[in-house]
Order: sequence, then C-alpha cells, then structure tokens
Amino acid sequence: MFLIPLGVYILVLFGYPLYYSVSMSFKNLNQITLINGNANFVGFQNYIQAWSSSIIWRSFLNTIQFTVVSIIMQFVIGLLVALLFNRRFPLNRVLRSLILVPWLIPQIVSGAIFNWMFSSTNGVVNQILLDLHIVSTPVNWLLHPESALIVMMITNIWIGVPFNMVLLYSGLQDIPREIYEAAAIDGARGVRSFFYVTLPNLKVIIGIVLMLGLIYTLKVFDIVMSLTQGGPANMTQLLSSWSYTLSFTNLNFGQGAAVANGLIVISLVFTAIYLWINRKTAD
Repeated sequence: MFLIPLGVYILVLFGYPLYYSVSMSFKNLNQITLINGNANFVGFQNYIQAWSSSIIWRSFLNTIQFTVVSIIMQFVIGLLVALLFNRRFPLNRVLRSLILVPWLIPQIVSGAIFNWMFSSTNGVVNQILLDLHIVSTPVNWLLHPESALIVMMITNIWIGVPFNMVLLYSGLQDIPREIYEAAAIDGARGVRSFFYVTLPNLKVIIGIVLMLGLIYTLKVFDIVMSLTQGGPANMTQLLSSWSYTLSFTNLNFGQGAAVANGLIVISLVFTAIYLWINRKTAD
C-alpha cells in the first residue's frame, strides 16, 4: 500500500512521457501531421534517418568528448577542493558555502555569464589576454568549433565542481580519524595516506559521484543553448541539443524523439554497468 503513491508518481511523470516519446519515434510526426492528427506509423525509419546523418555522429563525438573531459575535471577539482575544506582554517564554513553558488545558479544564467566573459567584443577573458599581451587581437571563442566546445566544457566544469565537492567532502568527513592515526604509525603519511586510506574509504562515494556526474552531463542542454545554440554550422551540437533542434527547429518530432530515446538508452547502459560493478564490489 505504501508503494502505490510512488508507483503512480513514476507511471504518470516518467512512464507516460517515456511511452509517448517512444510512440512518437515510430511515427511520421511533423507540424502538418501533428495538426491534422494523421501521423503514419513508419517503423524504424526515424531511427535510421536520425542516426545515419553526419550531424548526429558529430553530436555523438561532441557528447563523448564533452562528457569525459567534464567528468574528469569536475571530479579532480572537486576532490582537491574537498581535501582543502577537510582541513581546519579560518573562514572554512563561509568559503564552503560560497563555493556552492555555481551549483545553485540556473544553468541558463551560468551560460549567459560565460557568454559575456568569452565575448569577442567586450569579454573579460579577451581583455585580460590583451592586457597581458598574450594575444594581439580579440579571439572569437564562440565562433570556432574547437574553442566553443572548450568554453562549453569550462562552463559545465564550473557548474559541476561544487556538486562533486559536497559529496566527496561528506565522504571525507565519514572517515574515522583513528584510521589515519593507525596508518601513520605504520608509516603511511601524506601521499601514501591519501592512496592507502582516503581513496579506498571513498570508493563508494566516488562511484556515486561519477555515475551522477555522467547522467547530469549527458543531459546538459541549457549550456549549449545559451552559449552556441549548437553552432557554428551545428559543430557544437550535443545529442540533447540536437534532439531539441530536430523537434522544435526542424519540426521533425519523430526524429527528435528517436535521438532522445537513444540518449536514454545510453544512460541506461551506463547505469546498468554501474549497478553491476557496485554489486560485484559488494560481493
């Protein structure tokens, strides 16, 4: 009986949208067929067309690059910051609260901030580089595919570091000090203490941080829209933004749903791998 409210919640807010998305992906659903209600069943045609285009593979490679770099940098920086705040020093609590600000700000706002910072006309980044004589002319960061993707990564890393820091810091706080004292007696201090005491005791937390970071990064959308809108020439599209472009710019809802469903499958695969590894570790 206690599971009924949760079951209804999952079916209404998750089950039905997922069913509707899968249903759309098998229909010829565009602005015309949506209005007249005559969307024919086309089988896997939307999947074949959507996943055989050159843009989808560019989006797929961008998503992999964006996800891998973001997760690694968020985790490394988040761990270093967590280790810093695990020590006692003045204003520790105040600074720990302030570092959460990027995580609390909506992503669309963060994207707008970095859009201004990397602007080619009045951006603070170009101004600093010009003042230091590193560049002679302003750099068009968001007009070149490689630099635009880097700016997207920097923005996402800035947003994700506080989340990683909070979880890793909580894990560090749960490690008993007696373990470090016993390890010190055996000669494990400094770096050796980190590798032989800290990391093994953070193993579960690290798995959770990486898994949640993967899921959150795969579905990043606001950052793309606020920085590049997928441009120039769709070269910075991610799977999430390309699904949106197909659906609400090209008005091809069937192919947009096909891309979105593929992204769901990718997330489920990584989730299954994580659960399998976690179960093997627990055994």
